[in-house]
Amino acid sequence: MKIAVMSCIHGNIDALDAVLLDIETQKAEKIFCLGDLVGYGPYPNEVVEKIRALDIPTCSGCWDEDIVEGLNACDCSYPSLLAEKRGLVAHEWTNKEIKPENRQFLAQLPYSLKEGNLGFVHGSPHSNHEYLLPEINAFVALERVITSGADVLFCGHTHVPYVRNFDGSHLQVKINQDKLSKTNTFTAQFKQIINAGSVGEPRHGRPNATYVIYDIDTQAVTLREVNYDYQKTCTAIIEKGLPAIFAWRLARGIEFAERADDPTHVCTR
Repeated sequence: MKIAVMSCIHGNIDALDAVLLDIETQKAEKIFCLGDLVGYGPYPNEVVEKIRALDIPTCSGCWDEDIVEGLNACDCSYPSLLAEKRGLVAHEWTNKEIKPENRQFLAQLPYSLKEGNLGFVHGSPHSNHEYLLPEINAFVALERVITSGADVLFCGHTHVPYVRNFDGSHLQVKINQDKLSKTNTFTAQFKQIINAGSVGEPRHGRPNATYVIYDIDTQAVTLREVNYDYQKTCTAIIEKGLPAIFAWRLARGIEFAERADDPTHVCTR
């Protein structure tokens, strides 16, 4: 049995349609979505309505959460004040554009999903805003998988697809405190983090949409990359009054972030 896992559509209906067509060619029997249906892109309602119509199991993403509950207060969300201002413009535009029934759909999305030994989250089991980057400390990464209660953890949020395996990982924690030494050791069975990348706003260096095909029987992972008319989406971004830099970075498949104009603004926790 094959499943398809996608994330971070960000109001990009053309990219979503292209990915759905590609999923058909891969003969996946079920599709999961890891959230961020809205934000940045010009077609939030069309994306939500397509996911609703197809009844695709979907986690809540950080943008979905913010449109329902209001802007997240953590300054960590943006690398600079200028980037934060652009994010605020996108949030206000999406907040005005989204239909009540689609907002309600976003409001009822679960934080995580589980199917057998597979877990699905947007950012991490700890937070929708936490980035599980490919180079994250191995101990932390493995802890996140174990926390999810799954053997295979699917995530998004970074917009960069990757696969990371932990095969028979041996962990040891030694604490020396007040003349008391304690060592905890355990070996984890095979664990895996699979990042689906981004359908609607890729940051892996190309404008192509990405998603994942996972074979439950063989555990084979295929990172799919799909061409579509991204220039059409770029034009719509500008025509609808969203920041032009969103179109620029979509066309290049990168994240654009200026250096922080106020270094104290960037959270280093």
